[in-house]
Amino acid sequence: MKSVLPNTLALAALPLALATTHVQAQSYEMVIATQLPESMSNNEIYPALVHFKNLVETRTDGDLEVTIFGGGQLGSEVENGSEVQGGRTLQSTIMSAGAMSSFYDDYQLVTAPFLFNNWRQAWSFFDGEWFADFMSGTIDEANMRYLGTFDDGGGFVAFTNNERLIRTVEDLEGLNIRTEENPAHVAIMRSLGASATPLPWGELITALETGLADGQFNAPVLNTTFNFDAVTDYTTLTGHVYNSAPWVVSESWYQELPESHQRAIVTSAREAIAMSHGMSGALATASWEESCERFSECYIMPEGERERMAEIARPAWKEWIVNDFGMDAERVEAMLAEVERIGEEVAEQDFQRYGQ
Repeated sequence: MKSVLPNTLALAALPLALATTHVQAQSYEMVIATQLPESMSNNEIYPALVHFKNLVETRTDGDLEVTIFGGGQLGSEVENGSEVQGGRTLQSTIMSAGAMSSFYDDYQLVTAPFLFNNWRQAWSFFDGEWFADFMSGTIDEANMRYLGTFDDGGGFVAFTNNERLIRTVEDLEGLNIRTEENPAHVAIMRSLGASATPLPWGELITALETGLADGQFNAPVLNTTFNFDAVTDYTTLTGHVYNSAPWVVSESWYQELPESHQRAIVTSAREAIAMSHGMSGALATASWEESCERFSECYIMPEGERERMAEIARPAWKEWIVNDFGMDAERVEAMLAEVERIGEEVAEQDFQRYGQ
């Protein structure tokens, strides 16, 4: 039988409840900004941040309150990054690779074409010790502490264009492809025989409608979300670029926290990142299937042709990043070697554990 407190006991307990609530009021606040919409179903980043919020607030007994602003409510990626450096009004943000590069030049390394063959390799690399050490440079250069890397729209990109279905590298010859305002992407497109028109995101649809550009590339999630099938007819999943979105927190703010709160942030962030991986793959796969229903034709480029394209694009990118951008050649080779090592290690471990 359910027990009910007499009114006198309930009233007596009320001051204690209020006192407990007062004691548990938060002492610290962590505001996170993202450009992604506040949706639990159309992207993998916002749900992961919600999970992070729940974990942190539980692990700190409410002493660290997490507030999330999605949909670009607090400004552009670069504006958010600048605010995070100060750490007063905004403590954390997620940026695209291009925006991150404006605070940490070395992030241009991950613009390498055909860097990954599959999600397991990509996730293992971004979650690994080599990359964590590489990203530790953001502390000195930008007053930002790296927490992890999300996929940006599912990671692997697909071309869409108005002229023809891209089945081989020769099919790119003469196409005018819109790229981000990123010289690495321009160098990659030119090496593959296409011309490149760098344009900001807001001008992309108009460029495709007017013929200023024949095509573009983005993750299938973005290609369907923004209805590129309405302005282009063909889509090919090449994965020649892997879009990533690093997550950072203000280093000066982080250092003001008690160690227990620092631990809560780090461990909760790592769990949130792991959770996002599966959702990212699921959304990307669903969006690719939807692309094949909505575009006139769709095509997944086979591994052999991807390798042929990589053999053309990779040297051009290396020349750009070493000679034009000024990256140390040994650092470039070290990253490429680590990616290859991880790919081979993951494949071998899988077969040893499950295939023999």
